[in-house]
Amino acid sequence: MDIKRSLVLLFSSYGCFLFAQEKTIDTVYVFDNQMNKVKLFHKVNTITPEDAEKNSTNLSEILRFQSQVYIKENGRGAVSSPSFRGTSAGHTAFVWNGININSNFLGQGDINNIPLFGYDQLEVKSGGGSVQYGSSAIGGSIHLNNNLDFNRGFGASLFSEIASFGTFNNFAKASFSNDKFSFKVSGNHSISQNDYEVPEKEYINRNGRFYNTSINVGVSYKIADHQTISWQNQIFDGSQHYPIFVENGNKTKYNSQTLRSLLAWDINKNNLSNSLKAAYTEDNFQYFGDIEKPKESGAEGKNYIFKDDFNYFITPKLNFNAIGELQVNKGAGYQSGIGNISRNIGSVAGLLRYFFTKDFRIEVGAKKDFVEGIKSPFLYSFSGKWNAVNWYHVGANFSRNFKYPSFNDLYWQPGGNLNLLPEYSTNVDMDHEFTFGDFKITLSPYYMHVKDYINWLPTPYGYWAPFNTYKVESYGLESQITFNKSFGKHRIRLNASYNYAKSINKETGNQMMYVPIHKANGNIEYRYDFLKIYFQGLFNGLTYTTTDQKRTDAIDPYFVLNTGISATLLKKYTLGFKVNNITNTVYETVSYYPMPKRNYSIYATINF
Repeated sequence: MDIKRSLVLLFSSYGCFLFAQEKTIDTVYVFDNQMNKVKLFHKVNTITPEDAEKNSTNLSEILRFQSQVYIKENGRGAVSSPSFRGTSAGHTAFVWNGININSNFLGQGDINNIPLFGYDQLEVKSGGGSVQYGSSAIGGSIHLNNNLDFNRGFGASLFSEIASFGTFNNFAKASFSNDKFSFKVSGNHSISQNDYEVPEKEYINRNGRFYNTSINVGVSYKIADHQTISWQNQIFDGSQHYPIFVENGNKTKYNSQTLRSLLAWDINKNNLSNSLKAAYTEDNFQYFGDIEKPKESGAEGKNYIFKDDFNYFITPKLNFNAIGELQVNKGAGYQSGIGNISRNIGSVAGLLRYFFTKDFRIEVGAKKDFVEGIKSPFLYSFSGKWNAVNWYHVGANFSRNFKYPSFNDLYWQPGGNLNLLPEYSTNVDMDHEFTFGDFKITLSPYYMHVKDYINWLPTPYGYWAPFNTYKVESYGLESQITFNKSFGKHRIRLNASYNYAKSINKETGNQMMYVPIHKANGNIEYRYDFLKIYFQGLFNGLTYTTTDQKRTDAIDPYFVLNTGISATLLKKYTLGFKVNNITNTVYETVSYYPMPKRNYSIYATINF
């Protein structure tokens, strides 16, 4: 088989619109077309909508039990942030359909204010990715992706769940497509009184109520044989009441509203493709120091994004990819000292991929960002993938990545520091994949060095301010084992991982806060005909919560076990029952905010 035809198989296997012949192979429209190229060189874990139903409380829960990410959550449904490979929350990029959606104010993603439902894939990638996905893609990136199918006709589904602590969760989706037009709409509403108790800690989750609503709409139309115009839109509205420790304490809450709209024009012809995107995103939030009174503070952020992704096969073996992006970030604060602010950002990236054979390929990338008021570093990446033999594949990645200061870092008053430098990192990692029959084992050692770490510190003037402080050195191992076996009406599926993470403050020599050295999770699922049962296990090792590694303040190791059973009748109707934290484990992910003990839910799904 010549190299051109092998490339068609490689790219089309990921649903990518890259062609090596005149005939169009178009079964699905992928909004994040860059991710399909990333998968050729990097390991990416995909969580399907069916898997998401196992942990349907929020995005934090599914990432905690089904990914390598450590999640810090101030109690169920409250403020939540991720830690990839020993990094901080600001070192994780949240990417919605190829667009970086980290908050301009916080410089990170607020996990529980991002919808869980409404995506076709939730994908988790460890390691640097700033060349493709911009600021914050240092420790890793979390991708929220939507696809649009063609020639599928009409389809619909309804998911409804009732759970402990007055929790109700409903999700509906409908779609229609023919050979030229594809449409998909979905909506989710979740609400919970969230009033759980943990007697061992003398804790009641008072004022823990939360609710959120999201709507997703996607449309794609083929305006010509090789041209498609598409639109994806997401609206989210949510509210979190912050827990209080005493019955007569001051009740507070945080409201958040987001709008994301993306218009794309794609040309896919012969050996070239081009994807032109225009996006508008808006993030608004309000903090209420008393839930009965007007807001005390808040902010409104608006982003205008234009992005072009050009891909061309110079020869059957040599592929050139150019990415240009322009952003206008606007913000306005309320009672934060931040006035009307604006920042222009531009970037130019180039990637060159060479396919020596169908089993050996390399990629070299370079990028320059132009951030108004910020001196940004030159970024680069190198990746290689070699399928040495049928049972062993190896990949290597080397990259330089960065994170520029957020609006809060620069403009918060008092304290904002206009002299901050971007954080940047050097990342090295490898993926060793071993396949033995139905088993697949992946070992991924990594090393990372982060410089000019931005840290908020107290000042002699009585307020806190951000400074470029210490350096952080992170190294460790991510490992994963999967097993899939079907025989007759039986099917067994296993996905388990273990992560070892050392993240050291180079000035003190101590482990970084809220970075467990050991973390492991596993999901095993057994199906027989119309019945399915699964178990989930999570082990989290000792986690320091202070900079001096004080053992008495650390979070003790814990193990949590979940299970569920469901039955599907006539391939359309599913009824399920879940038990979370079977062992009634008392545990925290953030000090002083225990998570729920044993709790239950019952759910039903209807597919039309």
